[in-house]
Amino acid sequence: MSVQGVRNLAHVPELWRKLGWTFMILLAYRVGIHVPIPGVDAKAMADFFAQAQGTLFGVFDMFSGGGLRNVSIFALGVMPYISASIIMQLLQVLSPDLKRMAKEEGGTGRKKITQYTRYATVLITLVQGFGLAAMLEGMASPHGSPMVPEPGLMFRMVTIITMTAGTILIMWLGEQITAKGIGNGISLIIFSGIVASIPRAISHTYAFLGDTIPYILVPIVIVIMLVVMLAIVFVERAQRRIPVHYAKRQQGRKMFGGQTTHLPLRLNTAGVIPPIFAGSLLVFPATLAQFSQNPTLQSISQWFTPSSILYNVLYTALIVFFCYFYTAIIFDPKDIAENLKKQGGFVPGIRPGDKTKEYIGNVLTRITLWGAIYITLVCLLPQFLISYFKLPFYFGGTSVLIVVGVAMDFMGQVNSYMISRQYEGLMGKSKIMGRYQ
Repeated sequence: MSVQGVRNLAHVPELWRKLGWTFMILLAYRVGIHVPIPGVDAKAMADFFAQAQGTLFGVFDMFSGGGLRNVSIFALGVMPYISASIIMQLLQVLSPDLKRMAKEEGGTGRKKITQYTRYATVLITLVQGFGLAAMLEGMASPHGSPMVPEPGLMFRMVTIITMTAGTILIMWLGEQITAKGIGNGISLIIFSGIVASIPRAISHTYAFLGDTIPYILVPIVIVIMLVVMLAIVFVERAQRRIPVHYAKRQQGRKMFGGQTTHLPLRLNTAGVIPPIFAGSLLVFPATLAQFSQNPTLQSISQWFTPSSILYNVLYTALIVFFCYFYTAIIFDPKDIAENLKKQGGFVPGIRPGDKTKEYIGNVLTRITLWGAIYITLVCLLPQFLISYFKLPFYFGGTSVLIVVGVAMDFMGQVNSYMISRQYEGLMGKSKIMGRYQ
């Protein structure tokens, strides 16, 4: 946003109210992160998480904004809702009824799917809450202190009810931000959790600098971070624009159509879902090794450390796979081709229908490959700097992607709102002038 745009904010009081509403909800969420569930030794949990980085617990803790580390009522975070949303997207591909409901029934169909997503979120939360309660009862800190001093049925029931209520509250808070605030509520909740962890990452970096390498490398780290963020901004805004022409048609005495537009295809269509899925699968062996003394499992977990060649190769392959898989789920060239044909649109030099579908599919396949390479480089760079160059880069690639992407979306919505308000004001002035002239 430009300096002039910042100045224009003062003249839009409604936008200020929306921003205030958004920040107040995020503040309430951050307060809830520090409300613990009863029956858990917080000191033992903190000691455990000090050695749990690089496991599945670290991934979940990132998306819960530190709620899992604090064993708070928001410990599960938004992961159940994200999982339910992805499941519903998969079901829309597999089930013709759900697909028809989402596309043909309009707002009513989308409301039904949203309702189904909420039900699935509650079901997933109940299962995950039970699993977390049972896991906490069997866990102990590195010093041998039990996580749950008094395990039993009562602890499990309280934990399940508390976790379910916390996740439902987060889901409701996200929906309130989307409806009454600015931006996507769930994305902003994840964003706030990651931003809140930045001071801890900076302290780790400071300690690493003081213990191992000279402070002269601080400017190098800062420059690398700025270059990575600029590259992310550039790629996230990159599009492959397919030209689309609309044929002229006459209705009565009026002529319609004849304009030229374009079909924008994002370079990174899949977003941050591929690295999240890939990272979750690869840290699973390390997570199992936390609770087992089996020598075979311990040796296998060593193969999947972030510094190993096998981990990086599999991580790259999984990111590429999930990029194509998730892009195929959320973007269907057949639907695009059919909609263009119905509206009288066509790609120059390409026949409408199946040929247009094939052309869009081929273009999407090529740009998805470059998007997968971009995501892989961003996600592997921090670990590469730490493992091979001993540079302190305690900001994960996935976290940087989420922060930059959500920030860009948020600022884009603010700019869109300001432009729409200016347009409404201009139209209002035109009506007043026309009335009195």
